[in-house]
Amino acid sequence: MQPYTKNWTQVSEFVMMGFAGSREAHLLFFTLFLTIYLFTLVENLAIILVVGLDHRLRRPMYFFLTHLSCLEIWYTSVTVPKMLAGFICVDGGKNISYAGCLSQLFIFTFLGATECFLLAAMAYDRYVAICMPLHYGALVSWGTCIRLAAACWLVGFLTPIFPIYLMSQLTFCGPNVIDHFFCDAAPLLALSCSDVTWNETVDFLVSLAVLLDSSVVIVVSYGNIVWTLLHIRSAAERQKAFSTCAAHLMVVSLFYGTLFFMYVRTKVTSSINFNKVVSVFYSIVTPMINPLIYSLRNKEVKGALGRVFSLKFWKGQ
Repeated sequence: MQPYTKNWTQVSEFVMMGFAGSREAHLLFFTLFLTIYLFTLVENLAIILVVGLDHRLRRPMYFFLTHLSCLEIWYTSVTVPKMLAGFICVDGGKNISYAGCLSQLFIFTFLGATECFLLAAMAYDRYVAICMPLHYGALVSWGTCIRLAAACWLVGFLTPIFPIYLMSQLTFCGPNVIDHFFCDAAPLLALSCSDVTWNETVDFLVSLAVLLDSSVVIVVSYGNIVWTLLHIRSAAERQKAFSTCAAHLMVVSLFYGTLFFMYVRTKVTSSINFNKVVSVFYSIVTPMINPLIYSLRNKEVKGALGRVFSLKFWKGQ
């Protein structure tokens, strides 16, 4: 929190510092992140296209996967284009209005919370498929899938409303340089000249609630899955059942590991630069890795990619 003085006026625009370095380093960063961003778009669009075109993948698991791919596209598009503009010094590339900053934070939090709930819904789908296969059609019907997906998006949308409202009531009257590459809550609170104790507490509790609620569903689902797998006598059947969960478990581990580190804290406990690196991982790198995990570890997806795009490489795996 910045100390308040009567000479300061309300900030109407912020400047995002991004990553420090020379112009050559910024051009390198620009090339790297642009490549990752384009790769992320192509991968996730390919998943959406393949699931939509291949009738063999019209099942609940892939229904949720298309929602996750749509979300990943929007998730990266909220932050990366603005960051890229800052690297190449486009006019106003590093500047963002007060309203634009709060809007970016709202959408980013909304999509992040929605991803947590979608991953929980996908874990429940795998739990029913493996632990209660005879009841799968009744428990995970298309109507149930649509309601689950709608609930994920709705609860995700509601998650940032109160924290952003509290953020909008703060006074920003001093330095306007955000030491980050997007408008995240912690660096914004550091610039406020109001008392941010209540904001920090609410942000912590909301983050904890989202992560704990969704992770409990995931842990309970996979706990039951492991228990069921241990009682399958056939090693081949056990391996086949586990293979359907392995990709999702890897995605969950990557995403939740970084989120728990970043957001379930009341104070900043490490360097700003290290926090930026962690933020890059969960907001930019993970959305690129997820489609690779789902495609490379899933024979059905690889087969569908081969059929849709006629790539012999995929057919031969």
